[in-house]
Amino acid sequence: MKLNDPLHISKIDFRVQSINKGGYATILAYKDARVDMERLDEVYGPEGWQRKHEFKEGRLYCSVGIYSEKIGQWVWKEDIGTESNADSEKGQASDSFKRACVNFGIGREIYGYPIISIKLEASTSSKPEYGEWYLQNNKAKNGYGLKLKEWKWYSEFEDGKISFLAAQDNNGKTRFTWGKRKESKS
Repeated sequence: MKLNDPLHISKIDFRVQSINKGGYATILAYKDARVDMERLDEVYGPEGWQRKHEFKEGRLYCSVGIYSEKIGQWVWKEDIGTESNADSEKGQASDSFKRACVNFGIGREIYGYPIISIKLEASTSSKPEYGEWYLQNNKAKNGYGLKLKEWKWYSEFEDGKISFLAAQDNNGKTRFTWGKRKESKS
């Protein structure tokens, strides 16, 4: 395994970025910092990499170092993080770490994912919030019926780039497909 091998789809998370007033959701693919830690451990072992954080001009940076046997020294990559809505400092630390890891190639293929736009289903009951989306004060909102974490996602890659992406909802209904699936070898 190499650092820049595409991540298995089970390592990718998906969340709603936005919903328009017509009920179309834009879905964002992302990776958790633990995925980067696991990949670094798998490729270099827990002792073969390190990270450090430091503030520069009020911004939090993370540097990730990997020991290169080939050149006999540490190779460092650095990037900056942005605050999260939930916990600004933890969010900055996690984001800067993930960005530094992308500089080594971990999860870089996510940036090649297609735009994921899915038509959401409105509620058929008298309670609009029980659908996948609803309007409140003329603004589109996630409904209780949207169980995106329960969806099954499928991906295929060719030469390290995404060539096929699909999703089935928690009821087994195909909700998104992009690209062409490879012919099965049976």
